[in-house]
Amino acid sequence: MKSKIDTSPEKINNLLSRGVEEVFVAEHLKNALLSGRTLRVKFGIDPTSDTIHIGRAIVLRKLREFQDLGHTIVLVIGDFTAQIGDPSDKLEKRPMLSESEVKKNLKRYKTIAGKILDMKKVEFVYNSRWLTKLNFKEVSKLAETFSVQQMISRRNFQDRLEKGQEISLREFLYPIMQGYDSVAVRADVELGGTDQLFNLKAGRTIQKFFGLPEQDILMTQMLEGTDGRKMSSSWGNIIAITDEPSDMYGKIMALHDNLIEKYFTLCTKLSLEEIASIQKELANGANPRDSKMRLAREIVALYYGDHEALNAEKNFIETFSRGGVPENIETIKGDPVNLLGDTLIAAKILPSKAQWRRLVLEGAVVNIETNQKVTDPFAATSAGTYRIGKKTFIRIE
Repeated sequence: MKSKIDTSPEKINNLLSRGVEEVFVAEHLKNALLSGRTLRVKFGIDPTSDTIHIGRAIVLRKLREFQDLGHTIVLVIGDFTAQIGDPSDKLEKRPMLSESEVKKNLKRYKTIAGKILDMKKVEFVYNSRWLTKLNFKEVSKLAETFSVQQMISRRNFQDRLEKGQEISLREFLYPIMQGYDSVAVRADVELGGTDQLFNLKAGRTIQKFFGLPEQDILMTQMLEGTDGRKMSSSWGNIIAITDEPSDMYGKIMALHDNLIEKYFTLCTKLSLEEIASIQKELANGANPRDSKMRLAREIVALYYGDHEALNAEKNFIETFSRGGVPENIETIKGDPVNLLGDTLIAAKILPSKAQWRRLVLEGAVVNIETNQKVTDPFAATSAGTYRIGKKTFIRIE
């Protein structure tokens, strides 16, 4: 039995405004939502990583709003396009992923997306199903719908051209493929971030080429990551929705104070009225730490429940606010003849020597028992309890 479409003006207005940067074409989409017609709402994910971060989750949560109104969500997994590489907002050529890398990253996607969407009501499709069938003649026809001038007018391409950096022809093909996805799934609406504008509009262009109605576009606001840049798996500045509760809580507590309101708006279910009240308290001199604790608690609870959120908060208070050490921290064997950095890398505490050097130079490696920072990247391994970065603790015997 077909589900009834909810046409509540209040819910529709919230869907079209909260956390939304732009809607194209706004009036057309609003009328479509009010019409009671079931819309096919597309979102494409290239599995360039094996997890989903809370910046990407903004779009998934917006998809959930469409789903709760009764519309059909079409989740397009770009198992083919991930091998090509999306150039959007990239300052250098993106490497092509191998088929095995894509398959590895795909394994957890459905489970992770299920933390937000009702996957029993989602059309879960892979774009290799249709893109691998296109022959060179068909691709050539699609390529005729765009000019080289249009492609190189993209801001990131302009930046790279000015720096004399290489732009490959395959990067020009990406928006054509994403646009063809909209034809294949017959999308009425497509969602994405503001960095995806060119690709999203490509969907309209390719749909028009095939004589189909052009999709409306809803772009969500972009979320800054832990280093202040756009949150991106490629840059490693993410808060993943699969992070352990304590890790997620700690990362949120480390955010810049000026991001508190934005994170409440984009990453929690708190009402806008309550968020405005929190912002007013901050403007009147309230301690940002208290607001960030509320923020961290709300976000962790969203993905793990209230109990885990409270445990993460307790752990944070014990560990960071009172200078304590978490219980049951990992213990590894160390040999004084080996360098401390090599010991941590061998135990998979750190991924690389470059990461180790960076942490040491930042003063982020501390022997808690002696309260001494490790200042030499070539320091020998010595027994003790160490804090590595802001949230990792390790005991060396």
